[in-house]
Amino acid sequence: QVQLVESGGGLVQAGGSLRLSCTASGRTRSNYAMGWFRQAPGKERESVAAISGTGGSSDYGDSVKGRFTISRDTAKNTVYLQMNNLKSEDTAVYYCAAGRFLGRTRAETMYDYWGQGTQVTVSS
Repeated sequence: QVQLVESGGGLVQAGGSLRLSCTASGRTRSNYAMGWFRQAPGKERESVAAISGTGGSSDYGDSVKGRFTISRDTAKNTVYLQMNNLKSEDTAVYYCAAGRFLGRTRAETMYDYWGQGTQVTVSS
């Protein structure tokens, strides 16, 4: 099994920044594709960003392009989500996910393992 633990969430004012981390442990491989998703109250879970196993390819949801950056440190089995210029609509529980496939995708059905989530609240 693979365990994913997110950290770095919290309360921030609009326009501020946060960096989320997700560390994998257990029977993980450093080349798993990784993704960040979020779910706001009363809404469906949506894709935020995805990164390939090598870190050479990434993709973003339209609502976060230019503000969020996904990256990974394979030596630490950790993926990051740098979030800048946060808006109130970014308020959600953020989840990381790992997938045993090549490349990267924001399709959540492709992911095999999920973390418990970390709350991000942006006050306006």
